[in-house]
Amino acid sequence: MSPFLAYEDKGVDTSATPLVLVHGHPFDRTMWTPQLEEFSRERRVVAPDLRGYGASPVVPGITPLADFAADIEALLDELKVDTFVLAGLSMGGQIAMECYDRFGDRVRGLVLADTFPTPETDEGRAWRNTMADRLLREGMRGYADEVLEKMVAPYAAPEVKAHVHRMMTATPPEGAAAALRGRAERPDYRPVLSRVTIPALVVVGTDDEYTPVADAEAMHALLPDSTLHVIDHAAHMPNLERPAEFNAALGAFLRAVDARPA
Repeated sequence: MSPFLAYEDKGVDTSATPLVLVHGHPFDRTMWTPQLEEFSRERRVVAPDLRGYGASPVVPGITPLADFAADIEALLDELKVDTFVLAGLSMGGQIAMECYDRFGDRVRGLVLADTFPTPETDEGRAWRNTMADRLLREGMRGYADEVLEKMVAPYAAPEVKAHVHRMMTATPPEGAAAALRGRAERPDYRPVLSRVTIPALVVVGTDDEYTPVADAEAMHALLPDSTLHVIDHAAHMPNLERPAEFNAALGAFLRAVDARPA
């Protein structure tokens, strides 16, 4: 049967561990273009559009993180990707934590970039639901204009800013709103992180206002076997703002995972 999600599936099956990339909000799989290009030379790389984003179907209402994780599990089953390194940024990192909780026996390495594991506060829950209402009422452009220079740093390259803005404005408001409402009800993933039995890489930009370095340090402390990599001169999307450094850190991690017994 045809997969529910749109996706990119690049590279070929080799002895190297496949890499699965989960984008954040409100983006799509092209967020991972530098990583798809770099790592598909040596391994299979799968990057889906989450439901409600990119070319995937839009499901209005509320999308819990568990639904995103179930979609990814079904896609990997369909593509016959049995074990893999799982990487997620921002909301994608929280979805990666949910995936580990659901089918962690398939995950050989976990990459958490510019994300955090704590549940939503009452204030944050109200803000996400209010923003969901606004996106449905006004569309994405005003929001995209407001947050662009928090998603990426004000000093980011113009082509990076243009790419990020384009992804945000192309996102269907119904999909973005459903994700905001679902994320407002997310569980506490700190107990999940404390029982992760595989290697983990935590990455964060020094100038990230959404998930500051302190959040990354707290995750690093929770994870039993983790490496923390802080990327200078980057905000919330270091994989696009500083792709060479991000790819170097991810590449070293992937090679270490490859070297471990399966």
